[in-house]
Amino acid sequence: MIDQPEPTGIAGAILDDAVAALAAGEVVGLPTETVYGLAGDAGSRSAVEKIYRIKGRPADHPLIVHVLGDAQARQWGAWNDAAQRLADAFWPGPLTIVLRRLIGAPPWACAGQPTIALRCPSHPIARAVLARLLPQGISGVAAPSANRFGRVSPTCAAHVRADLGNEVTIVLEGGDAEVGIESTIVDLSRGRPYLLRPGHLGADALAAVLGEPVAAADSAAPKVSGSLASHYAPMKPLRLVASSQLDAALAQALAAGHRVAVCSVVRPQGEGHGVVWRSRSASVDEVERDLYRAMRELDAAQVDLILMESPPGEPAWSAVNDRLERAAAPR
Repeated sequence: MIDQPEPTGIAGAILDDAVAALAAGEVVGLPTETVYGLAGDAGSRSAVEKIYRIKGRPADHPLIVHVLGDAQARQWGAWNDAAQRLADAFWPGPLTIVLRRLIGAPPWACAGQPTIALRCPSHPIARAVLARLLPQGISGVAAPSANRFGRVSPTCAAHVRADLGNEVTIVLEGGDAEVGIESTIVDLSRGRPYLLRPGHLGADALAAVLGEPVAAADSAAPKVSGSLASHYAPMKPLRLVASSQLDAALAQALAAGHRVAVCSVVRPQGEGHGVVWRSRSASVDEVERDLYRAMRELDAAQVDLILMESPPGEPAWSAVNDRLERAAAPR
């Protein structure tokens, strides 16, 4: 991928401010192609601590370090042939690679684990920030989603401002996230590849590049972002309902006196007073891009309950199903 020219004028000045803030140990809202991140110098203990504090993130939940390319990734993790093949195929892009952390690499983003999660984003603003930080000795920024821990991830700058307010003074405007869900996470730290979090890039695509199957996560897997049973959750209760049961579930909720928001491909029967309906695409790519925006809009509606039509069970929908199942999990 050829990087786009860096912004100039007003946009360039704002970028300079963000880079200066990061170099000074502050945090900024950073657009990436997946979701917006809360970025801080991964080599600065105080900056990483600010990320944890602002998000309310548990101290034992590791972060992902974002780098400009494999040259910088090699400064953090024990690079190997499998990582190089995946980087050549999918970086910059929505893929996080978990490796053994190098002994001399800063440990702050690892939450005490011997592994490090690394990603090379493709968003031109994120790449411009990372490129400008290199001459200042900063080879990676930790950047979990820029929202309160466990809640719905942000896919535009307005979401970051709504969630974090004045705790983050600089939020770089990068438009709507192109992918819309968090990166695929693959573990290469244990000799064979394991899929730790599904994303836009599926296990089959990874396996085709690696030349071997990608196993499901097991009990020995390192802890990674988005691995808790309850995550990505709106404030309102969310229920996943099969399409064949949606009308009955809606009627039951209305009979119980609930105001209900529904997200489905087809408008539900019985929709009327007390129901907010939002259409859902039948395209997996469109659903990924729109998922968090839809959840936020329904969460903001004057309702008591959100009913989401369950997506198909095919492998292509595994990332969407993962996010929705965690959003609907008991808290």
